[in-house]
Amino acid sequence: MATSLEADSLWMSTVDDDLTPRPALGGSLVADVAIVGAGYTGLWTAYYLAAAAPSLRVVVLEKEFAGYGASGRNGGWCSALFPTPVRLMVHRHGREGVVAMQRAMNSTVDEVGRVAAAEEIDCHWSKGGTVVVARTPGQLRRAEAAVAEAREFGFGEDDVALLDAAEAARRCGATNVLGGMYTPHCAAIHPARLVRGLARAVERRGVTIYEQTPVVELRKGAAETPVGTVRAPVIVRATEAYTPELPGARRAIAPVYSLMISTPPLPDDFWAVAGLAERETFSDFRRLIIYGQRTADGRLAFGGRGAPYHFGSKTSAEYDSEPRVFAALYKALVELFPALAGVKITHSWGGAVGVASDWSASVGLDRETGLAWAGGYVGDGVGTTNLAGRTLADLVLGVESELTSLPWVGHESPRWPPEPLRWMGINAVRKLVTWADAARL
Repeated sequence: MATSLEADSLWMSTVDDDLTPRPALGGSLVADVAIVGAGYTGLWTAYYLAAAAPSLRVVVLEKEFAGYGASGRNGGWCSALFPTPVRLMVHRHGREGVVAMQRAMNSTVDEVGRVAAAEEIDCHWSKGGTVVVARTPGQLRRAEAAVAEAREFGFGEDDVALLDAAEAARRCGATNVLGGMYTPHCAAIHPARLVRGLARAVERRGVTIYEQTPVVELRKGAAETPVGTVRAPVIVRATEAYTPELPGARRAIAPVYSLMISTPPLPDDFWAVAGLAERETFSDFRRLIIYGQRTADGRLAFGGRGAPYHFGSKTSAEYDSEPRVFAALYKALVELFPALAGVKITHSWGGAVGVASDWSASVGLDRETGLAWAGGYVGDGVGTTNLAGRTLADLVLGVESELTSLPWVGHESPRWPPEPLRWMGINAVRKLVTWADAARL
């Protein structure tokens, strides 16, 4: 019997894999590395560890099934987007750190494609880039500022291009397009196919994945589960939005929900106007994020923020469905592409992304305790998790590399404030940006 996620999500309902859970942990065991979470972060870390050191005993512990969380539910943008504001990174790490981080992210997009091809993972990979259209004068100013900022850091037309109205509309035939921005550093993918294929790839390399195995506590040298203790010198926390469920970590990450809808396959005459001929991922410059892609079978998969943050950093399957937000997404989609008025939505689903208090993704390893972590991707994790996995593998193996010297390594974000301040602050910001977009600011 299909779960709600499998039935409601476009990605899970079209994945090329049996979602029957793998066997759970049967009792205590000893490993060299224990990874908590079988999403992209945990699986990429396992993949690169197993590739570099095949003799390591690597185990992955997963509460649900591989790809259950954001890795199997996202918008399918394998992008070079990094969530930390550029000016904040400059303040902390200087211009060189910002440039190094962005170049690492740019090359990461190609690395994900390389592994998908090498491991024969049919994730519908299409590197068509991203087009962000500007549909109001304020949005056009933001497009111009974004390109100017890229130039300031030495990134040229091959990395980021400012588009006039005609070129932007050619790529994405939305209404009222005044201009936009294009970057080639993004691929449209089927995210569930990628994460499920990655799970099979790590198993072929000797990694064991235990599903239906919740971890209830992490401490030096041990991951505790209800059925036994996994002891390992290195424990990797790869739990992203579900991190607050761990003791002592409730204020480390705030889970914020993002929701999606999908159309049925659309006819050629629609695409002749809508464009996205190279399967460009697309967005616009409004403040409350929207994101979309033309899927391999000709649908529009479209998502955005706008769901409320839930008190106490709580996550629940019931939060995956917010009829008000689904209705707002449909309205936004029809505003962009009026030909979709009346088109039936075939799938609607959601999930939580992880947000650090300073909007800074990070990766690191505490050598004193052996506890490693990565996360805080703010929804930009499809590519960033791969960079995290490669970096964690180098850190665990004691390899000094260009990756381990990147500015996000070892960063520790301040904890979120306690409730009710956390709830009040996050939801106030959500309402403010919604108002600003409505006022066309």
